[in-house]
Amino acid sequence: MPFPSLHQALHQLLRQAFRALPISDAHRDRWRNRLLERFGGLLPPPPRGHAPEAGASPRIIRPMHRADEPAIGHVSYSRAALPSPLPATLVAFYLPQFHAFAENDAWWGKGFTEWRNVTRALPQFEGHVQPRLPADLGFYDLRNAQVMRDQARLAAEYGIGAFCFYYYWFSGRTLMEDPLRQWLADDDIDLPFCLCWANENWTRRWDGRDGEILIGQQHSAADDLAFIAHVAPYLRDRRALKVDGRPMLLVYRPHLLPDPRATAQRWRQWCRDNGIGELHLAYVQGFERPDPREIGFDAAVEFPPNMSNPRSLTAEQWLINPDFAGDVRDWRELAREAAARPLPAYTLYPGVNPGWDNEPRRPGAGRIFVHASPRGYRDWLRTTVHERLATVPTERRLVFVNAWNEWAEGAVLEPDARLGHAWLEATRQALAPCDAPRAGTRPCAVIHAWYPDVFDALLQALQSSGLSWRVVATTPPERKDEIERIARARGMQVEVHAFANRGRDILPFLHVAGRLLDEGEDVVLKLHTKRSTHRQDGEQWRNELIGRLLAPDRAAAIVRAFGEQPGLGLVAPEGHVQPLHFYWGANQGNVRALLGRLGIAQPDLERDTFIAGSMFWVRLPALRPLLDGHLQPSQFEAEAAQVDGTLAHAIERIFTLAARDAGFSQATAAELLGLPVDAAAPYAYARRH
Repeated sequence: MPFPSLHQALHQLLRQAFRALPISDAHRDRWRNRLLERFGGLLPPPPRGHAPEAGASPRIIRPMHRADEPAIGHVSYSRAALPSPLPATLVAFYLPQFHAFAENDAWWGKGFTEWRNVTRALPQFEGHVQPRLPADLGFYDLRNAQVMRDQARLAAEYGIGAFCFYYYWFSGRTLMEDPLRQWLADDDIDLPFCLCWANENWTRRWDGRDGEILIGQQHSAADDLAFIAHVAPYLRDRRALKVDGRPMLLVYRPHLLPDPRATAQRWRQWCRDNGIGELHLAYVQGFERPDPREIGFDAAVEFPPNMSNPRSLTAEQWLINPDFAGDVRDWRELAREAAARPLPAYTLYPGVNPGWDNEPRRPGAGRIFVHASPRGYRDWLRTTVHERLATVPTERRLVFVNAWNEWAEGAVLEPDARLGHAWLEATRQALAPCDAPRAGTRPCAVIHAWYPDVFDALLQALQSSGLSWRVVATTPPERKDEIERIARARGMQVEVHAFANRGRDILPFLHVAGRLLDEGEDVVLKLHTKRSTHRQDGEQWRNELIGRLLAPDRAAAIVRAFGEQPGLGLVAPEGHVQPLHFYWGANQGNVRALLGRLGIAQPDLERDTFIAGSMFWVRLPALRPLLDGHLQPSQFEAEAAQVDGTLAHAIERIFTLAARDAGFSQATAAELLGLPVDAAAPYAYARRH
């Protein structure tokens, strides 16, 4: 890790001193914004990642692959019942930018929409997922009324209760209002909505600060009244989102108003005088966090990732673009910190965020939050809804999601080509009761069946174990019929999934493990029809692995141990847990690069081990760090009888590291049974190299 420069060290010292000042968060935020506006150019640049040509750079796991390739964990559209009533109203911020209009034509070129930014984005470092492309809804044009109907239907099906449209008003001139007027005129759309006035300048840097201003704000008392009169039709609409019967209106940056309390009073009085009644005013905590009551507002809305500062991961990235000057942060830290915040004394509507990456808007200099995942977002949203808001009255349980369609900022719930409907499915799952029943109590065996005759022997071993099983088999398409025939002949119900012959037993296992985890399965026995034809003792190796994991006097005891030890994550066959550095070989670069991509700590070569042979018992949540990485199938090499050095071999060495990173322990079957083991015995099935 490089030492920080003097500039960076001084900045850190000043930042710590600033945080230690005995002032309120509201004053601290205000001072910070003023300092950034005046002296932002003096901030030190973010640390740099590892240059591609560095001698210590790992072997790159980046084959040529399409940006629209479905990744492991891709979720297709599905219909499912939502809880009734919903435990909270989810309000998703919505950007109405995706259509051509005159100002964008003048500023960025004829026909410009942000789809142009989205499609031009390139990955800047290993594991950086760009470009991110839309799936089912396509590169839509919001001038087409059917698009917004489809969006509203899809959002409601997955539990989104309202859209919050960004509203662009500049002293009597509006931008991007045509789609909203279209929505207003289409009474067939039932989804509630509210407006958020984006009351900052529109600048060429897309950040609202006073850089190159394309169109600016001119706030005044007259403008306040003109604005509220202009948006009155939205507030009167039957679908206007209401709190305690009052239509809701948001302001993005209230401190840009000369006197926000006076503005609020003008708006309230105008609405009373013109038949709308009382307003529910809220502001967005994107740049400041005052008590809303101090500025005449009713509530505040969290807006992650703003107002958070998770640790920087920039220096840990292996760069693809050697000139990358962006800022890389840990999304998981953001989610953990935000989910645990206590609610303040004033009304605060929590916010959640499915990711952030504005590289499309700032090529080579984006702010990127890595390690975001649908399951991580689901957990954050579930905690927010069911725990953080547990004491809040139901009618005030609003959670804002940033965002529905911020494609150029990487904050998107809409289906994308890589993960499909995974973010929407995670939203629906988060609304379900926390005590929802799990899929079942019996263990699940996952068998990769390449050799049909060995598959039959594995089924026989499962039958002989004395346990009741759920059995899932993976196999190439050309073997599917034979595998199903063997299962029928054994009188066993087996779920057979066909996958292309790629990634050995590892890639098919990752595909089904993610599905089983989402279904609520817990304990899985991973097996495969191992033959190791490059060795004379391949059959002996397989039989030893299976016997130590599945023998009748062992299997039930192992299942019992998982039930009694919630922290138990992996159970390995004794004698097959080997020091990682003994068999580092051609896998070192791949392992190190993959751990960086997954956000797992680098190994301690004096202590860490791996399970040789790739058969073991596992509690599926222990594999979350690996499954939430959503690798792409094309990253796995085509099969060519490789015996080492592939991505599958690297992942074999990561299972143990992933489980430890997730907070789970590992034991051998012999340890659980209290049997002695000669740990010093040389490993018979591989040479140290």
